[in-house]
Formats: sequence, structure tokens, C-alpha cells
Amino acid sequence: MRILASLFLALATLASPVQAEIPISEIARYLNSFRTAQAAFTQVNSDGTISTGDLSLRRPGRARFDYDAPNKSLVIAGGGQVAVFDPVSNTPPEQYPLSQTPLSLILAEQVDLNSDMVVRHGGDATQTAITLQDPENPQYGNIQLIFTPSPTTLRQWVITDDTGTQTTVILGDMEADASLASGLFNIPLEMQRRGLSE
Repeated sequence: MRILASLFLALATLASPVQAEIPISEIARYLNSFRTAQAAFTQVNSDGTISTGDLSLRRPGRARFDYDAPNKSLVIAGGGQVAVFDPVSNTPPEQYPLSQTPLSLILAEQVDLNSDMVVRHGGDATQTAITLQDPENPQYGNIQLIFTPSPTTLRQWVITDDTGTQTTVILGDMEADASLASGLFNIPLEMQRRGLSE
């Protein structure tokens, strides 16, 4: 009787194949397939507040978040630093090393999703999530990337920082290989434009 039940279970499994997640190799191929990208984004902060804006990426190591009103903040990653510009304050931006943020993992020259970097990977036919962290510095937090298949497309990410605070960024339709001026990611140039000094 047990043999018969096992046979029925095996036949049912064959009749309804399980849809697998997007393989890690395909995710790496996709992330390395473009050098620049632009997209509108919606950011959900840990306190539930929501901001919108436009995102520009230029690998290696450069990103720009232009926030819409009423926020109107600006965050630039460039020159190995991340700078947060306050639209109200007339003071220099708060800065910290890009290498100490999980975002640096997908802004690398070549995104290498080796097994030490991948904390979790799973999904189904509709979406796949992969969580990455710096294996040498897990205290910097992690980034979870969420993709949809056919074709592989990055839809959102969730950054968990060193304090455990989570920030979700949901992307609109992304334009890959967009033409982006290098000055967009130049922190000293932005400070000069705003009349700020170190």
C-alpha cells in the first residue's frame, strides 16, 4: 500500500512540475549586462513614510537619488563616498564610505555573486529574491534584490543597515544603458553648485 501511495505521489509531482527561481548565474548575467540605468522609484522607510524620486546608476560605484517635493533631498554615491544633501540646511552633506553600505555590492565593477556573498536565494515562477552581504563585513548589513523573470528584471530592493533598519526601494520601468553625465555623481561639484564647503 505504501509503495502504491509513493507511486501516486511521484506521478503527481511529474504532472505538476515545480517552477524554479531565477538561477544565481542568470541574476549575475543580468546585473552585469548594463553599466548605467535610470528609473523612477518609490521608497518605503522603516517608519512607514513614503518618498518618490528618480534614480540614476553608473557602475562602478556611482548612484544618484533625486527625491521629489516635498522631500527634495539628494543622495549621491561617487568617489567611494555616499553624500546626503539636506535641501533645508546650508551645511555640507553628511558623508560616509560607500564600502560600508550594502548598495556597494551591486555597484561593483563586476558583480560577482559568489556563494560567500549570497545569504539567501529562492522564489517561484513569479519572482525571485536574493539576499547579499559582504562576507568580510556582515556588520554593514545586507541587501535583498527582487527580480521578475522572462526577461529577468530588477523590481525592488530592501536594504537592512548596520542598525537593522530596513529601507525598501521599488523601481519603475528601468532604462538600461542610459546616457548619464559623470558630473551627476560628483559630490564636490554638487557642493560647489550649492555654495557649500567642506
